[in-house]
Amino acid sequence: MTATTDQDAALRIAAGRKPFVEPLRLGERLKEIRLANQWTLEDVSQRTGLARSTLSKIENDQTSPTFTAVQKLINGLDIDLPQLLSPPRVQPRTMGRRDLTRRGDGERHPTPTYEHELLSCELAQKRMIPFKTIVRARDFNEFSEWVRHDGEEFLMVLDGEIRLYTEYYEPLTLACGDSIYFDSAMGHALVSISNDDAVVLSVCTR
Repeated sequence: MTATTDQDAALRIAAGRKPFVEPLRLGERLKEIRLANQWTLEDVSQRTGLARSTLSKIENDQTSPTFTAVQKLINGLDIDLPQLLSPPRVQPRTMGRRDLTRRGDGERHPTPTYEHELLSCELAQKRMIPFKTIVRARDFNEFSEWVRHDGEEFLMVLDGEIRLYTEYYEPLTLACGDSIYFDSAMGHALVSISNDDAVVLSVCTR
């Protein structure tokens, strides 16, 4: 293990966070987002504060981004985690596919307010992004800005109770078993109003 890896691990332990797991084909997805916006590596470097050499290594799968690096990408590129984790667009579509995710086997991606578990990680070219989220936030003020990403989102509460804040509507309380479908480009945020962290299942369209 390199000194840098040791240092990153120590920082994560000190911060009380779980180790970050690299999302499936994140390098390809980052390059796709950059090219779609006609950005150079220097443009992305200035937006995120990450060195061009680091961005190049991420895009070419030569290094695994740390949790801090992923946060800088999300904030600097003005995208949400599900948007960054979307598999790169590849054509043509493959028919007759399936992808099983056993309980607890999804890819985990912690943030300060949520802990996402990405499901069906092995299936490329998905038109939907399913993920389970542990809602750790307890107050809307924990969010520095609205969460928003392309497409639409279906959300169902699996455990506990949440309050859904949206940009154009009054806050809405959802209990276990309640569900909602909404435009995810509209600013939104979830907070748990249970004694314990709430758990929700979300499916986002691309």
